[in-house]
Amino acid sequence: MHTNDMIAFEHLTVRYPAAKGQNKPMAAVEDVSLTVPQGTVCAIIGPSGCGKSTLLKAVAGLIEPSAGRVRLAGRAADPKSACIGFMPQNYGLLPWQTVRGNILLGCRIRGLWHEGRAADEERLQKLMAELHIEEFSARYPRELSGGQQQRVSLARAFLLRPDILLMDEPFSALDAITREEMQDVFLKLWQQEHITTLLVTHYVEEALYLGQHIVVMGAHPGHIARIIENPLGGRAEVRGTQEFFEMGRGLREEIRRISRENTENTGKEGQA
Repeated sequence: MHTNDMIAFEHLTVRYPAAKGQNKPMAAVEDVSLTVPQGTVCAIIGPSGCGKSTLLKAVAGLIEPSAGRVRLAGRAADPKSACIGFMPQNYGLLPWQTVRGNILLGCRIRGLWHEGRAADEERLQKLMAELHIEEFSARYPRELSGGQQQRVSLARAFLLRPDILLMDEPFSALDAITREEMQDVFLKLWQQEHITTLLVTHYVEEALYLGQHIVVMGAHPGHIARIIENPLGGRAEVRGTQEFFEMGRGLREEIRRISRENTENTGKEGQA
């Protein structure tokens, strides 16, 4: 592991108990090795069931590896010692909390919010202003649009200033225009903080636009099929360029090829 790596999967295998009618546990991911340098965004893309979300859960300490390990900044993964932010697909907002309460939740849980301290309040107000949600401070999630709820979720994640940010298809519930807008909002915040981020997505353009590293996964079991160093990731000016279009087309072809190979291999195993 390089000293600059924030996240390292070392031959990680995660197996779930055998389902009814099966003789052995099912491997969600098998022998995954991957490093994510500090301050970068790593986008993970692949077919459903390839273990993308399992990798996030392993980093967060929500599941125990069956083999191998996860290391954070050179140490064994421990959510108690590492500050980890999480953005789920459904925004993760508490319906009984106001916008302000939801934004402060992570900091309050970790004891990082000091009520009445001017510096904390100033940072909160600045972040809400950047996300254009300051006027919604006293509202509840049900009173917000999907895009507004996602801005609140982003504010909570970035106010925490986590060591690592885990994003599990955070923009997939939004319409196409709002999704692109939220990608721009995330990118602007990330360029200020450079938080090490694992982004699970099934959108090729999102992976290309946000990820300096793109991991293409295959399934049955989940494994890394290819790791792509992406020179376009994290650069707001690239969207709409010919280079971006060509890389998107190439990445789609790569995903289709991997998917075909997975299907063919699964068919051979079924015949064996």
